[in-house]
Order: sequence, then C-alpha cells, then structure tokens
Amino acid sequence: MKRFLESLGFEAKGEVCGCDIVALDKGEPAAVVIAELKLTFTLELLLQAVDRTAVCDEVWVAVRASRRGRGREGDPRVKKLCRFLGVGLLLVFASGKVDVLVEPEPWRPRKDAKRRSRIVSEHRRRRGDPALGGSTRRPIMTAYRQQALICAAALSGPPLRPRDLKSAAPDVAKILQRNVYGWFVRLERGIYGLTPAGRAALVTWKAYLPQQDVLVEGEAAAA
Repeated sequence: MKRFLESLGFEAKGEVCGCDIVALDKGEPAAVVIAELKLTFTLELLLQAVDRTAVCDEVWVAVRASRRGRGREGDPRVKKLCRFLGVGLLLVFASGKVDVLVEPEPWRPRKDAKRRSRIVSEHRRRRGDPALGGSTRRPIMTAYRQQALICAAALSGPPLRPRDLKSAAPDVAKILQRNVYGWFVRLERGIYGLTPAGRAALVTWKAYLPQQDVLVEGEAAAA
C-alpha cells in the first residue's frame, strides 16, 4: 500500500496517530490521504474510514484479494456503499499488485424512477399494514397475495367468472390466469374454481382474510 501511494507522488508512513497509513503530498498545505487496512471487508473497516473523513482529503480502505474472488469486496452493494460515502476501495494481491475498485470521490446515486414507482404502487395497493417489518420466516403479505386471497375466498363456494370478482380484486383476470400460487383451476372457458392448495391457503392465511365475506357482483344483484 505504501508503494502504491508513493507511486502517486505521496510520502507514506505507517501507524500515524492511530491511522494505518497516512500519505502527504508536497503541496502547501499538504493534501492528506489516509488508508485503513484489513484482511477482509468489515463494518469496522468502514467505520474507521468514516471516522477519518473529518481529518483528511481522501480516505481509502484496502483489503486482501480473496481466493477465487468470493470476498465481500466483489459485492456490487459494497462498491455502491463506498461510492455513496466517498471512500476509495483497493484490492491488494499477494503479488503486491493493487487494483482500484472504487475512487474516493463525491457521488450521488442516480434516481431509479421505475423502482420508486413500484414501491409507491405496492404501498398504495396494500390493504392495511399486513406485513411486519423485518419478517423473514414466512412469505410477505403483498398486495398481489392479498388480492389472490380475496379471489380464493370468493371461489371457496361455487365456481365464478373473473368479472364476478372485479370489484373486490381489480387484477382478478391476471391473478386467475397466471395462477402463481397454484390456488386456482380453470373448469371451463371463463369459469374458475379453487384447488386443494387454494383451500389450504385459506386456512394458512386465515388471519389475513377480509373481515367480511367477499360479495361478488352476482350475489350483490341477487340481494
């Protein structure tokens, strides 16, 4: 690392005031570059780098190149995080070669309008707040799953047509045709029923079913 920094025109010294490497150029005032070193990319390494940003012009973190390239340094999210923080990331090989993975320069993430739109749409389409944040032990109750359960609840009786469920589940046609969960069966053209898997889902997800029975258009007319 010292040789790498010196090749860029800096004078590098190790263990200066708790920093692994401090490098100065010959300017006045001198440009200050700090490098923190670890065998692997860790949170502690990143915390050290963030702490150094207040006392230098550039911060680099350097890690040893992992065997077969399976280390965290190859994770695109790690590189994105370093860019977001303005921290440089270096990869050091046993041969002494140093690769620059991320430059230490200010960075502003590009806005992803399509992804933002999906998030807003999902939030607005969900009924209530059925998914506990941070849950990992069971599938998430998405807006799509909510609509699928509404369809399943309605089809637990006689077979129905998609248009009969349109008012309760706006995406009913796509849900029945795609049949992502295997809950539905096409009995004949335009007529759908519920599979055993669908009936089992109504038991599994009973707590998430609408409080009132789904009223389909045909039943509403009869009433």
